[in-house]
Amino acid sequence: MGKLRRLLAIPLLIALAATAACGGEHRDDVVRIGVNDLALPHWDVYKRKAAEAGITVEFVNFSDYNQPNPALSQGRIDLNKFQHIRYLANYNARNNDTLVPIGATEIFALTLYSTKHKSVTEIPQGGEITLSNNPANQVRPLLSLAAAGLIVLKNGPSWDSKLEDVDNAASKVRLTTIEPTLTAQSLSSVDAAFVDDTFAQPAGLTENEVIYTDDPNRPDLTQYINIFAARAEDRDNPELLRLAKLYHDPEVEAAVKAETGYEGIFKTNDPAELQSTATELETKFRQ
Repeated sequence: MGKLRRLLAIPLLIALAATAACGGEHRDDVVRIGVNDLALPHWDVYKRKAAEAGITVEFVNFSDYNQPNPALSQGRIDLNKFQHIRYLANYNARNNDTLVPIGATEIFALTLYSTKHKSVTEIPQGGEITLSNNPANQVRPLLSLAAAGLIVLKNGPSWDSKLEDVDNAASKVRLTTIEPTLTAQSLSSVDAAFVDDTFAQPAGLTENEVIYTDDPNRPDLTQYINIFAARAEDRDNPELLRLAKLYHDPEVEAAVKAETGYEGIFKTNDPAELQSTATELETKFRQ
């Protein structure tokens, strides 16, 4: 989203178990956090550090992007950590919801992979590139493709660029949108694909298949910082704010960095800044 990062394709058995857990009784003395990558070991460290701080955490694992925000809105979980600000703002606008970011986690470089070419210059005229079918995850790839000289945007690149702004006749490549969980698999039949890091790792993709990355430290990429999200009425909840900050506990950060393939850049932006960015985006999306 984001593009979205640290999302894991979950086996069916785990997904079903998560659904069952999410439908169970929600104890008031337990904070439920929705994630998409519970198999990653840093969550064990996070849960232990939360317990040391006197907070009992229970994780609910989700198998796709469409589940964690409704679960949060409906009160089945108290926080979720799976998305960036732009994705959250788009969700709120489309669903008339009021979820808010209360803590920054990290940002990731946008990565274009290919198993057929060693650079973007090798992609032939009329080549095919796959990207997420979620509109919230399309602006950044479009701008990257324009910068790489692979597409032409009719009115020039902007943070409001859409797929329909692509000048197909003037562009070098064709774009195909698919479920983000399938982009890695698509590499066997297309020239290149934007693949989320957590999908790339299980697919066996490495730096050897990377043919383009953007600069995640650009100030205008604040909207792509991954966050902990909460309900609007909980934006000042001290316990939830404490849990959001806990992601940056030295032991937790060390555990995250130790995981194979991790290339994130930790961010600690103030919640007020995150919420301001989300509000600005929501206003645009609601127009």
